[in-house]
Amino acid sequence: MAFYKEFNQKKMTRADHLRSDSKWEEEGTRYRRATGKADELRREEKKDHNKPYNKNFNDKGGKSRQDKPFAKADKPHTPAPKAERPAPRPAFQQEDAYMPPENLLSGRNPIREAIKSGRDIEKLLVAKGDLSGTAKEIVAMARERHIPVQVVERSRLDEITRNHQGMLAFASAYRYYDVEDMLEEAKEKGEDPFLVILDGVTDPQNLGAIIRTAACVGAHGVIVPERRAVGLTPSAVKASAGAIETVKVARVTNLTRTLEMLKNEGIWLYAADMVGDDYRKVDFSGPMGLIIGAEGEGVSRLVLDTCDHRVSLPMKGGVGSLNASVAAGVLLYAALACRN
Repeated sequence: MAFYKEFNQKKMTRADHLRSDSKWEEEGTRYRRATGKADELRREEKKDHNKPYNKNFNDKGGKSRQDKPFAKADKPHTPAPKAERPAPRPAFQQEDAYMPPENLLSGRNPIREAIKSGRDIEKLLVAKGDLSGTAKEIVAMARERHIPVQVVERSRLDEITRNHQGMLAFASAYRYYDVEDMLEEAKEKGEDPFLVILDGVTDPQNLGAIIRTAACVGAHGVIVPERRAVGLTPSAVKASAGAIETVKVARVTNLTRTLEMLKNEGIWLYAADMVGDDYRKVDFSGPMGLIIGAEGEGVSRLVLDTCDHRVSLPMKGGVGSLNASVAAGVLLYAALACRN
């Protein structure tokens, strides 16, 4: 009590605190000795020291967080075996993973020789940049032979093949004929010329299907323009299902000029158009040429002005137009009925 009175009366310094701590420790020791608590505490400490250690409990009597039971104690977790990595492919297989199309000509010398030999070329792709040396010569030869030349980014050529030397050419999958060859064939057979003329058809599947239908009705040839239209690509030849062997295909530079030439030969031209006479009321007998337009735009205005007649297919459903190859098939068989 004297200590508490002293503590409340004056401010204690650090030395006072140290003296008070030692004083309380001495009083506690005297108390434990007087009451026999000291011997009891020593026995408890010795008992805990000799007790075996339990790993499931910590020093404070709580459960240890390290050894919690597994969800399935009888089946310990085993890691899944690692999948074996496939063996690397040989270098030659990696390089040949992409097979270029068969009608692709890469490299300046093969392209130049193909043009010199008169081989039919669908188009020539040239990388952007200054043309030098043989590249200028090849481009000049291609334009002289009316081969379409397209200037593209070099990355586009890299996507097709790595060895291009700045230019690629796509050769035709089949040979082209002249329009005169078709007229000569009709004359030899003693028949009126029967031609199919395509204006801007860009789908090779449509071209192949039209060639096949032309072969079925006995047409003497199919005429396609050189630009903005599909040619005899491998897909078109495949879609014709062998009909390309029996029907001549000609590619012309100026379609309008070719139509004027045909009219001078006495051939009547019929264009498929949304605004025209019902095809069921049209007489297709005699020398004729049927013109089918592009899939979306139809026959161009300049070609329509050159034609003699416009014929249409009646549409009674919700769809406003037919596929180009389907429309050609309907009109070609209507013409065949008039010619027999």
